[in-house]
Amino acid sequence: MTARNRSNPLALAVLIALYERPMHPYEVATTLRERGKQDSVRLNYGSLYAVVQTLQRRGLIEAQETAREGKLPERTVYRITNAGKVEMHDWLSDMLAVPTREYPQFEAALSFLPALAPDQVLSLLEERGMRLEVAVTESQAVRELVEKKGLPRLFWVEAEFGLVLKRAELDFVKQLIRDISSGVLEGLGWWRALHEHDGEHHEMAPWAWPSDTDTLTDKEGDDNG
Repeated sequence: MTARNRSNPLALAVLIALYERPMHPYEVATTLRERGKQDSVRLNYGSLYAVVQTLQRRGLIEAQETAREGKLPERTVYRITNAGKVEMHDWLSDMLAVPTREYPQFEAALSFLPALAPDQVLSLLEERGMRLEVAVTESQAVRELVEKKGLPRLFWVEAEFGLVLKRAELDFVKQLIRDISSGVLEGLGWWRALHEHDGEHHEMAPWAWPSDTDTLTDKEGDDNG
């Protein structure tokens, strides 16, 4: 499986589950849910069966047997192949070692911030901050629970990472709220003026990111001067 086929972490989760032992897809899903992996990997049964079919078609897993329990429909038990083990190892290694460009929705929303009025943005950020505080509190409670139960950190380190991200985002949101409220956010004057015209006047921002051409021109000018 090439890198371009590694966009769905659910496929990696299936490979890792089958690396542990042969399972049928429903058992894979149940195992992942019992271990709380749905918080790290988007998991639903429809997608899971599609992923299983794709992995089988690529030769990364194969059917071991088909069995029936009572009146339940037949279930195919799958096992990982040698090629699947290699792919699992390489894929997980890349995910751990190589940072990738992701596109979080909040980051996208921040990039289009001027489309909404400053006061509305303040209200929305305050709402987000409250939701994040709740999420942080819940995550801390879960962390305390697993620590009390003696679950080794190795098995909930992803939850720890998620808590760190939530705290960092909450700190950022609080600071952005303070910067907008106090008026120290650069560009705030232009932003407010833009919405005071109620959409009748759209003046371009008096600044822009330099293009590669502009940067090259400036450098050549400095060299010639």
